[in-house]
Amino acid sequence: MGLRVLMTGGGTGGHVNPALAIANTIKQNVEGSVIEYVGTSRGIENKLVPRAGYKLHHVEIRGLRRSLSLSNLKTAYYVLTSPAKAGKLIASFKPDIVIGTGGYVCWPVIKAAADRGIPTVLHESNAIPGVAVKMLASKVDRIYLNFEKAGENLSCKEKLLHVGNPLLAPFSGVSLEEAKKKAAIPEGCKYFLLSYGGSLGAQKVNEAVIRLMKEFTSKHPEVYHLHATGSIEHETATAMFKEAGLDKCENIKLVEYIYDMPVQMAAADLIICRAGAMTVSELSMSGKCAVFIPSPNVTDNHQYKNAKVLADAGAAVVFEEKELTDDRLERKIEELLCEKGDAVRTEMSEKIGAFSVKDANKLIFNDILDIIEKKKK
Repeated sequence: MGLRVLMTGGGTGGHVNPALAIANTIKQNVEGSVIEYVGTSRGIENKLVPRAGYKLHHVEIRGLRRSLSLSNLKTAYYVLTSPAKAGKLIASFKPDIVIGTGGYVCWPVIKAAADRGIPTVLHESNAIPGVAVKMLASKVDRIYLNFEKAGENLSCKEKLLHVGNPLLAPFSGVSLEEAKKKAAIPEGCKYFLLSYGGSLGAQKVNEAVIRLMKEFTSKHPEVYHLHATGSIEHETATAMFKEAGLDKCENIKLVEYIYDMPVQMAAADLIICRAGAMTVSELSMSGKCAVFIPSPNVTDNHQYKNAKVLADAGAAVVFEEKELTDDRLERKIEELLCEKGDAVRTEMSEKIGAFSVKDANKLIFNDILDIIEKKKK
């Protein structure tokens, strides 16, 4: 007999994708399981969840504050009404367990389930726990951590389990030799530089990378550089790319989106990207040397905090957007993509790989089964 599982988490892909990875693992291992999802009407879950084949419910909540301040009337209204709405949904669905992966929507759903004695677990993918996770910590049966450091900011140590980040794609399953063949690297290129700023794109990243292409990559034919602009920024970035004459460089390629990311990542010698929890986990799993440009436009500046944990361990390089005004990025890439930089990249790759937990999906799945069984007893 299958499990009845209610997933919740929303707002960004960093919250939704781990939830989908856990849901898929349960579905693959427990035949007949019924899994449904709770999000808000505004988050990216409205695209990702239906596409993954799961029914999506909505419970509205926004702008949670640690003190549940009543200064914002709409926030106050949602704080007062959302747990009851979540409770009705839970009573109708009758889940065996409710699993949250971050975002404001977790709070009413997990709270309503915990208040009814239903097993509840949370997964925190960032280095610093979010508001919802901190508020719910005392109520849930387990908190799974991607970064072990996140546990320093949570008091319930007995509930913490360091499992890494559950991933949708097998980022550690592609060999370097196989990836190099599939990545279509031009003949004569010794190094492969991969860069991207997210599926939608990031203006500052695109500007910095196109400047890097003009000042560095175009002058180094031994370096193959592939950059994904993202959908929203693609037209603007392409115009800048052509204006700089980079479309004539055989060792440089600009695309909107990378559809075979596990392959391209496995083939790359160096990667420039944002520092969302999923990206950091994918790089850790792949053991790839990385230069992070964290987005400053996220809650609690968590991308910078994610990247800083790795940088402090010598596992990555970090440039904040405000540090991209001179040639610091170009000079760092030139240091890393040369024979003298080979040993540095190897050391960074080993250190970032130490942050990965390669069987996160399995660890979470097995613990979920244990929690459900213990609650039954």
